[in-house]
Amino acid sequence: MPITVVATDGIFSAAAEQTMFAELTASFLRHHDLAGNAFITPNVIGEISTVPKGRSFAGGSSNDIVVVELKVPSFALAAPAQKAGFIEEATEIVFNAAEGRHPRERIFVNMVYAVDGLWGIGGRAYTNAELGDAVSRASAA
Repeated sequence: MPITVVATDGIFSAAAEQTMFAELTASFLRHHDLAGNAFITPNVIGEISTVPKGRSFAGGSSNDIVVVELKVPSFALAAPAQKAGFIEEATEIVFNAAEGRHPRERIFVNMVYAVDGLWGIGGRAYTNAELGDAVSRASAA
C-alpha cells in the first residue's frame, strides 16, 4: 500500500521525514484496523519526494506544498469515519513534522483506489478477496 509524500524542498528535516513516514504508516494501519498484521505491515511502502522551491504550485502560482497520497485496494479505509480519521491524522503528522515551516492549510491528503485484481505484490496479482484472505490468515497466525 504505497504512501507517497511530495513536498517542496526544505519543509522537512531528514530526521522528521523518517518519523513522519513511520507515523503515516502506523496511522493507515490503525485506521484500517490492521496494526501489527504480518501480511500487510511490510507491504505498506512508499517514498518522500521533494520538489525544488519554485517548482511547486498552488492556485496557479509558485508556492510550497505537501501532498500525501495513499494508494490502496478498493476495500481499504472503506468507512467514511476511517477515511476522515486518516486524513485528519495524516495532516497533523505532516504539520508536526514540518516544525512550523508549512501551514496546515496547504497540506493535501488523498487516496487512490486500485481496480480489483490489479494489486501486485512480489509478482502476484491479487484480487480484493485474495488480499482479504491473506490479511485474515496473517491475523490468525
